[in-house]
Amino acid sequence: MNMIKFIFFTFLFISFQYAKAQEQFSVFFESNKSTVTKTENQKLQNWILAHKEVKIIAIHGFTDEDGSTGFNDTLAKKRVAFIFSQIKDKIKIREDFKTISFGENFKQLNDKSKNRKATIFYILPKDFARENEILGITQEVVQPKVAVEPELVPIEEEAMNFPENATLETKIKLSQKGTLIRLNDINFYVNTFAIMPTSKRAIDELIYVLNTYPKLRIEIQGHICCVAKDVRNLSTERAKQVKRILVSEEIAERRIQTKGFGVSKPKYAIPEKSEFEAARNRRVEIMILDK
Repeated sequence: MNMIKFIFFTFLFISFQYAKAQEQFSVFFESNKSTVTKTENQKLQNWILAHKEVKIIAIHGFTDEDGSTGFNDTLAKKRVAFIFSQIKDKIKIREDFKTISFGENFKQLNDKSKNRKATIFYILPKDFARENEILGITQEVVQPKVAVEPELVPIEEEAMNFPENATLETKIKLSQKGTLIRLNDINFYVNTFAIMPTSKRAIDELIYVLNTYPKLRIEIQGHICCVAKDVRNLSTERAKQVKRILVSEEIAERRIQTKGFGVSKPKYAIPEKSEFEAARNRRVEIMILDK
């Protein structure tokens, strides 16, 4: 089946689905003519007068099988053009209305005079509200754009020059988006993400700050020391464990993100030369996402 026939049969299928919702009117031509007789022209003009309120959605042109395919294609186009010249500015036409020139490429009737025609397809005013449905057009659903937060550039705590012995709350007040703040005295049992009881004071201080500043959003970042690779993803699990405690204290989960960096961002080169260096690498920090 060639493309023109495929389009034609697709159109017939849609017309069948929406029977009586889509109307049509045909004007017939003499052999090899692209204008109509007085009788057919009067029929067309009467139809126009009686249908000024409809909306035209397509005009199709057809010919009989006499003549070459090229000649018939051109003749069909001329028949469509003639009908369009008669109805333009007189009847409403859909903005994306279609003209298709089938020429002889359609199922021919035995009566050749019935094949030489142009057909107007239209819808009635009562069906305007269902126009796209009748035509089988599905409206594209536009998905709302999701705002993507720009990636923050980390600001190391040392670069902020916080006052000596500043509290976590003071650091939060002085910080900006992207600032990293070390949570001192949060410690874990060796090779686990279980938090030691000695960490309670630091955790309580973080809870207090989050309750005091309800717009504050943070990312908890975990780091480990003393190994070449975080094969057990321990840094991530430790960050998640801190978050679990905060959520259990009724801090909204949406305010807290977590991330583990393993040993990718050490303060001191690995292997560390001392316990002090190891302790500085083995840390939990928060990044200020919003405040």
